[in-house]
Amino acid sequence: MIVLHYTAMESAEAALERLCDPEVEVSAHYLISEKGRIWQMVDEEMRAWHAGAGRWGDVVDVNSRSIGIELANRGDHPFSEPQMSALEALMPDIMTRWSIPPERVIAHSDMAPGRKFDPGKRFDWRRLAGAGLSVWPEAGDPGDFEQDAAAFGYPVGDVALDEVLQAFRLRFRPWDEGALCEADSAAIAGLAARWPVGALVG
Repeated sequence: MIVLHYTAMESAEAALERLCDPEVEVSAHYLISEKGRIWQMVDEEMRAWHAGAGRWGDVVDVNSRSIGIELANRGDHPFSEPQMSALEALMPDIMTRWSIPPERVIAHSDMAPGRKFDPGKRFDWRRLAGAGLSVWPEAGDPGDFEQDAAAFGYPVGDVALDEVLQAFRLRFRPWDEGALCEADSAAIAGLAARWPVGALVG
């Protein structure tokens, strides 16, 4: 898997210093600055401490099964064009080397709903999907949101359902608020039908 994050810090340099501090016990494989500079901090073959507690499908030790990419962003402003272009240039080789399909590129918030909120509602997941580097829903017949969310990979049962809904909306319907609606159910049904996590290996 690839897990995308934002740093929630004032600058890429501040994030780099923190991610390279052994006392902090937080790390990632890559950091991308607002200007598009890429730092590799951990070899891809090595485990980085970027994901923490959480789950995606049956994967409970996400750190050991994923590449972590940090994007320098406070979380309250758009991601820059140079940064997005650098991410789109970096990801294909990683995905090829490790046989990672687009549906296995996830947000930190996907695997840890209620605990993590990055890369947040300002990240352009539709753009990434358009480049073949992630997925975007095509509405299906609305079904059971909880069952379909679990089928797609969300850790249903580990956290409250409203936290799963929040994580889903952060990525796929960031403009929406309020109670679960038919559009939510239709979108997750489309994702679950096309990319059920149970059909994937690794």
